[in-house]
Amino acid sequence: MKISKLSVMALGITAALNCNSEVIKFDVLERAIAFEGRVFPNVGTYTLIKAKAIVALDPNDKRNSVIADLSFGPKNAKGQVEAAADVVLLQPTNIQAGNQTLLVDVPNRGRKLAPQLFDDSPQPGANNAATAQDAGIGYLHRQGYTMAWIGWQGDIPTQPQQLAMQAPTAIGLTGNARDEFQFDHLTNPINVRLSALIENASSVKASVRAQWAHQRATPTDLTIKVTGPQSIEISRPQGFDASALYEVTYKAKEPVLFGMGFAVTRDVTALLKSKSNAMNPLAQNGNPNIQRAIGFGVSQSGRFLRDFLWLGFNEDLNGKQVFEGLMPHVAGARRMATNYRFGQPSRNSRHPQDPAWQIDLFPFTYEMMTDPITGQKDGLLGKCRQTQTCPKVMQTDSEHEWWGSRASLLVTDPSGNHIDLPSNVRAYMLAGTPHFAQPGAVMSQAKTMSLPVNPLHAGQPMRALLSALNEWISVGTEPPASRVPMRAHGTLVPADLAIPKNIPTLPYQELYTSAYVSDQTQFPPKVLGRYEVLVPLADADGVAVAGIRSMPLVVPKASYTAWNPRAVGFGPGNLFPLQGAMSPFAITKAERASAQDPRLSLEERYANQDAYVEAVKAAAQRFVKERLLLSEDAERNIERAKADKLSQIR
Repeated sequence: MKISKLSVMALGITAALNCNSEVIKFDVLERAIAFEGRVFPNVGTYTLIKAKAIVALDPNDKRNSVIADLSFGPKNAKGQVEAAADVVLLQPTNIQAGNQTLLVDVPNRGRKLAPQLFDDSPQPGANNAATAQDAGIGYLHRQGYTMAWIGWQGDIPTQPQQLAMQAPTAIGLTGNARDEFQFDHLTNPINVRLSALIENASSVKASVRAQWAHQRATPTDLTIKVTGPQSIEISRPQGFDASALYEVTYKAKEPVLFGMGFAVTRDVTALLKSKSNAMNPLAQNGNPNIQRAIGFGVSQSGRFLRDFLWLGFNEDLNGKQVFEGLMPHVAGARRMATNYRFGQPSRNSRHPQDPAWQIDLFPFTYEMMTDPITGQKDGLLGKCRQTQTCPKVMQTDSEHEWWGSRASLLVTDPSGNHIDLPSNVRAYMLAGTPHFAQPGAVMSQAKTMSLPVNPLHAGQPMRALLSALNEWISVGTEPPASRVPMRAHGTLVPADLAIPKNIPTLPYQELYTSAYVSDQTQFPPKVLGRYEVLVPLADADGVAVAGIRSMPLVVPKASYTAWNPRAVGFGPGNLFPLQGAMSPFAITKAERASAQDPRLSLEERYANQDAYVEAVKAAAQRFVKERLLLSEDAERNIERAKADKLSQIR
């Protein structure tokens, strides 16, 4: 059944420029009942709103002057630079039934990921809100959240299931640009899109290397052909496998003002909270029933939130907080290459790519630190402390971020020494989890990875933590203490000490992504030094001992790691990005002895099925008491344990 439309196009809401907002136009394109009219207990139905927002930024406003090259953008009659953003909203139809919290799910490459994580929503339904099943278990809706998705990314197009920002280019600017590609296939030749417009075709050069630490090579059979204003064709040379790195340098022109995405998110969020702005589409009789806002983002959009905070965008044009709470998820100690001339919002360098790109620059953590290499002193809370607009921050990371995204630098200084987090910041590592897994995933094998793929979905602990964050910002209840590996606790260690080397199904190779700093004023950048990166200590099963150890780790039937080496043909000896591994336990003692597996078998861990169920019950009760698991998820775990056969691995 299609969404029943209450109104389309005719609901455009426009108004003159309000001095309290840089949103100069907000057109509602569609308003409809969502999820086929599914009724959520104590809340009722939800209304879906699709819109387009026009934001105009004054380059002379101190809150906007941090945006790279904004003054070079085309101006309207008032001297402002304009951008347009796609906006999607979900609001309780009866707004009085809402919980007064606006959850802004910053889109990841234009996609909505909060529904998959918090509601176990299926793809592509998580982006649609069309059928009753698209709401998954409906956790966010049963809690009464109003939800918003605001397009901020200027290097992707608007299209179905993808929200974007249409930003202008800087007039008359040229400069050096650099792209790095790792294809993980052997298509040859291959057409690729560059991150910027080519100013001079003769300036386009390419090199290849097996990994970042190797010398750039230009073999004679590596050729490059310009095929369009922003595209090239690479003919790939012999002697390099599917994981080889291709670096393309060129003279570029007309950089897109990607940094405007931060201001668009700031100003549209401020509008949605406003009780006085007639453009607010959430308001009924002038009241949107919104008292607070949480900014949530996954991976790329989690890094967006860290930069949003660092750049000072949590102060709106009235000097007030934009977000009372921030929840960057799976961002590690990274930020973005967005607010730069010829920036790359989609960039996410991975092992063994360049670890000194702009997304990996100092500062790494929230407290003020001094960079021992450059002498710079900074922290992610630096600007919001000056304006008294710092939010409460709950940073959540999969364990993979501690192997692939330098997350140890959240809780150490750049030299690897223990630091304490500020009182308004909590950090949690979801032990044994990959970067992101779909709800309902199961163990699988991929040809690019040497070990079976870890399927652990992080929805259960994330629901509990979101609930704790909302209580923290609404009634002041302190959330659970941070749960991460720490140098001071002996649970954050050098890679050679981290994992047992005697588990035959988990061939540990001490792989992790390092951290360097480069001089970005040189082209290509010159490496200046290296920061200390540490990784989580594991137990005898090869599983991290610190962090939030959820049910599959506390009452285990397998080992779950957050690292997985690349397979032969795809860069063996390197860490595969974003994934972890899974290795089931032997069922019997005799089976594990035959395999020379030091890990206890299932029959040695659990006397029988009833003992296994009782262990799950005890762990679930403890997690609920510690506020790391919701009661409804405790029941799900117990019912699943009853249904499982002890030897069944899922």
